[in-house]
Amino acid sequence: MTLTLPTPASPLKIGTRGSPLALAQAYETRDRLARAFALEPTAFDIVVIKTTGDNRAMIDADRPLKEIGNKGLFTKEIEEALTSGAIDIAVHSMKDMPTEQPEGLTLDCYLPREDVRDAFVSPAIGAIADLPEGTVVGTSSLRRRAQLLHRRPDLQVVEFRGNVQTRLQKLQDGVASATFLAMAGLRRLNMAEAVPATPIAPEDMLPAVAQGAIGIERRRHDTAAAAMLEAIHHAETSLRLAAERAFLAALDGSCETPIAALAELSGGTLQLRGEVLRPDGSEALTDAQSCAIEDGAALGHHMGQALRARAGQGFFTL
Repeated sequence: MTLTLPTPASPLKIGTRGSPLALAQAYETRDRLARAFALEPTAFDIVVIKTTGDNRAMIDADRPLKEIGNKGLFTKEIEEALTSGAIDIAVHSMKDMPTEQPEGLTLDCYLPREDVRDAFVSPAIGAIADLPEGTVVGTSSLRRRAQLLHRRPDLQVVEFRGNVQTRLQKLQDGVASATFLAMAGLRRLNMAEAVPATPIAPEDMLPAVAQGAIGIERRRHDTAAAAMLEAIHHAETSLRLAAERAFLAALDGSCETPIAALAELSGGTLQLRGEVLRPDGSEALTDAQSCAIEDGAALGHHMGQALRARAGQGFFTL
């Protein structure tokens, strides 16, 4: 196939949400494609699409995300634009993505994964262990809430949504004394050194499924987009996410379920760690297994089913 490259007169349209982090991810995608094909940035058009989740998040800023809807809230309009041809590819934070794509779309390109760790963020306190009893901690993540309360049930946890800048401002305003951010987001925004953030080892707080990974979605039969994206696809990230997302799918994970997982590669071996928690943090179930790297998705599915069976009915309800 002869590949027709985009030009300033006929640019490749890249769809994204409009937050600073989402835009940084879209620009990274654009720049990687430009380098791969020796193109100018003007051969690409960044198309900002406001999603239902963005609109509802502004209106219902103090309501938990689970009361507003599921992960599809932040992808629906972008995927509709992709299906209609209004955009050519869509850039997503993979931890926001449902495990199934709409008919006609596929997600088979991943950029090299960033730092997977969560960061503990506080202007005055250095670590979770140093928090005085009763300290107010803000987070919108059910996973982080459950993991924190599992370790420190004496703390108070309040709803704390918004982009990185919004959450930092809430700390300054005294809404909470501490919060959590993803190290990947801080690094992509060039804020890792400017924010009072302490990385948390995965052994202490297992990250969200696919945390730190960027995925690029396309129309299934768009061979030109497929050929371009193949040039920037990172195979190692794909192998790791296949295991983690299979684990999530087997648990029927959503924004209403505290689930964490991390796959790592060493030589020809993939190690997968998984965790499910009761929403109030009163119980956590974990597992860790290894397999050949090509069997990661099968291991993720098996581990998810096993933890779901151990959890039993009603485990994820308060």
